[in-house]
Amino acid sequence: MGSLKGLSFGVCLVLLVGVAAAAVNGGLQIGGLDIEYKCEEGHETAVMDKELAQVALNLEYFEAEYFLWGSVGYGLDKEAPHLADGGPAPIGAQQANLDEYYKDIFYQMGLQEVGHLRAIKSALGDAPSCAFPRTQLDISKKTWAETMDKAFMAKFGKKLSPSFDPYEDSLKYLISTYTIPYVGLTGYVGANPLLKGYEAKKLVAGLLGVESGQDAVIRTEMYKIKDMKVAPYDYTVADFSEAISTLRNKASNDHVDEGLVVPKKNGAEGKVSGNILAGNKDSLAYSRTPVQVFATVYGTGDASQPGGFFPKGAQGVIAAQLRLKEGSYYEEL
Repeated sequence: MGSLKGLSFGVCLVLLVGVAAAAVNGGLQIGGLDIEYKCEEGHETAVMDKELAQVALNLEYFEAEYFLWGSVGYGLDKEAPHLADGGPAPIGAQQANLDEYYKDIFYQMGLQEVGHLRAIKSALGDAPSCAFPRTQLDISKKTWAETMDKAFMAKFGKKLSPSFDPYEDSLKYLISTYTIPYVGLTGYVGANPLLKGYEAKKLVAGLLGVESGQDAVIRTEMYKIKDMKVAPYDYTVADFSEAISTLRNKASNDHVDEGLVVPKKNGAEGKVSGNILAGNKDSLAYSRTPVQVFATVYGTGDASQPGGFFPKGAQGVIAAQLRLKEGSYYEEL
């Protein structure tokens, strides 16, 4: 797609005003630089569009690295080094022990995320402060085990034993991927009404379409085996989905996440308990705000406190504002 410069994103002028340790005079520290955003009169909304695209960029880095590493044993540094742009390598990345069927599916998804990164970075323009390099990610077995323990504590009041390892086999990796596209999906639904520019809306609609498709594939694969026990645990695939959804609801302080099976009254038209796709009473996709998205992927329930898959926090203006505890988004906390 063409650059958004000159349209919804392009009127924002980014002034690099030197290296500092914190925000100064309304600027924000991004990548070691104080960045002051100024917009031409009448185009103030361009800043918001760009900042929301930065939220998406963090999520797409996460998805790209996890899907690529899990399926083929390497990430952006080999597949698309220009998109990683010298950002730190993900912590604990490794290839999963996948059968050929799932290797094919998740490699496809990894390549789709490469395209998403290219589209977002093209939209944000050339300034590294806007289209920032790869975010520091932690996709290690340790972090996944901690995440699943939090999920099972939230739902069932106990941790998993032995520790969960998503790289061990196809089923566990499939279950782990349940945690990923849906966060982006709800985030894009939440971002859509905040966007003002045509190109920004078109970009997010395109991202949302494919993220929704990925989530549907993952949920369908899990739904087919929802009653299967996940060895060596005494929990089914459906139990794992409910635990993960419970954790995400708790972290984001909402109730927009649903497992593969729900009470019939909460199913489509109140007639089914099967829940192959999550949706509200009208079967429309749920939404999350940027604050809720960061609180979820950090695993801390606090968008100002990094952790989990983003040990040093996400990048971009909104993420920085939240860590500095200032700005309109911080007021949501």
